[in-house]
Amino acid sequence: MAKKSMVERQKKRERLVQKHAAKRNALKAVANDQSASMEDRFKASLKLAQLPRNSSPTRLHNRCELTGRPKGYYRKLKLSRIMLRELGSFGQIPGMVKSSW
Repeated sequence: MAKKSMVERQKKRERLVQKHAAKRNALKAVANDQSASMEDRFKASLKLAQLPRNSSPTRLHNRCELTGRPKGYYRKLKLSRIMLRELGSFGQIPGMVKSSW
């Protein structure tokens, strides 16, 4: 189980990303627009830099929905490898059977 503080930090980042997504996209569009004046592009990049760091989507990290584990994550199921095996063993995941020989 991951530390609760790390899981809560991740949730906070997700909220910030959603909150600032529209503004961030608008500023990026202006900053990358070659037809806009150099001054406008520079102002847009400065405003982009003033947004909170945690509002950037690159700061998000995939975590297991059940345990919060950051490593060994399966995107399709949103679970860590450990929980995937555990739930598969108990028959909780449809179509998954633990192999034994």
